[in-house]
Amino acid sequence: MICVNAFYPAAGEGRFDLTYYYDKHIPLVIRLLTPFGLQKVEVDEGLSGAGGSPANYRIIGRLYFDTMENFQAALAYVGGEIFGDIPHYTDIPVELQISKLVSF
Repeated sequence: MICVNAFYPAAGEGRFDLTYYYDKHIPLVIRLLTPFGLQKVEVDEGLSGAGGSPANYRIIGRLYFDTMENFQAALAYVGGEIFGDIPHYTDIPVELQISKLVSF
């Protein structure tokens, strides 16, 4: 299984509309990506860093896929629609990382 992490940094004065993100963007992502093997979606809202310092990220979204190939197919077919929706809720540049999940 892989995890596609979408990091939205907390530094700066960027705009982030949580209502739009939860009510419109996440349902869009789920609807478009489920046919491509999306297994689960999780969202972290940053509260703080170590020792009470400010959070490094305002939001971290995690999309779990069964295979890298399914994620790549999804990106090819519906990635434009998903990325095109980002300006509706934020002007913060998203940072992506794809990770292999390892359980112990």
